[in-house]
Amino acid sequence: MARSTLPAGARMVAQNRKAWHNYFIEDSIEAGMVLTGTEVKSLRAGHATLGDAYAVERGGAIYLVNAHISEYAGGNMENHEPLRARKLLLHKREIARLVDATQRHGMTIVPLALYFNARGLAKVNLGIAKGKRQYDKRASVKERDWKRNKARLMRDRG
Repeated sequence: MARSTLPAGARMVAQNRKAWHNYFIEDSIEAGMVLTGTEVKSLRAGHATLGDAYAVERGGAIYLVNAHISEYAGGNMENHEPLRARKLLLHKREIARLVDATQRHGMTIVPLALYFNARGLAKVNLGIAKGKRQYDKRASVKERDWKRNKARLMRDRG
């Protein structure tokens, strides 16, 4: 699957570029998030990382775990916890599809991007992924380097 593009008018907050190196992304899905006010303000300031984040099913709902949204600098003592599990807003059919995918061998749900859509709502792009082996990662790097060299040769030649 090609790397997904954001919808028109979307504003990127965080990307998980490591996911494309560590996993084969087979499918992606967009989900809303249940956030507190200080989390939204921190996201608008661009203070979020998805490096070690993943999604898991708990009690019939999907939660985003280990996504770090920094505390809002202008917040008070009611500020949010940076690493708390955040509920994702999905339809029942989408939840069933994600749960079915995770029960297959080697599949996991990883966040690919965190952004605000054109309406200003925080969204996360989830990828249904299968882990890469070390030799798969080496092959990907080799292919990427060859494409870069080929483009350089074609540019110099003509």
